[in-house]
Amino acid sequence: VQLVESGGGLVQPGGSLRLSCAASGFTFSSYGMRWYRQAPGQERELVAGISTAGGVRNYADSVKGRFTISRDNAKNTVYLQMNSLKPEDTAVYYCAARSSAVDVYWGQGTQVTVSS
Repeated sequence: VQLVESGGGLVQPGGSLRLSCAASGFTFSSYGMRWYRQAPGQERELVAGISTAGGVRNYADSVKGRFTISRDNAKNTVYLQMNSLKPEDTAVYYCAARSSAVDVYWGQGTQVTVSS
């Protein structure tokens, strides 16, 4: 089982990034997917979640209207489009695969830094 995040990097405030999380080794379409983030010295925070078929999405209040989660079950990939980025969005971003209300698989994380 693998979840591999990509797409992180350094971006200026107001900029955009799209994170990807490629899954392998399990039946991706049977799992809800989530994006989390963790900033230095802070607890891991749920950013967004999406249901198995993509029909239900939810977001943390801090990112509503700026971030969009999506998935492509044919490509076994979940995405996080991040727009209007702020310095407080700086964190390591992780994807997780969820089954029966448990995050069972995790990626290694990708760093997002928002700074001028």
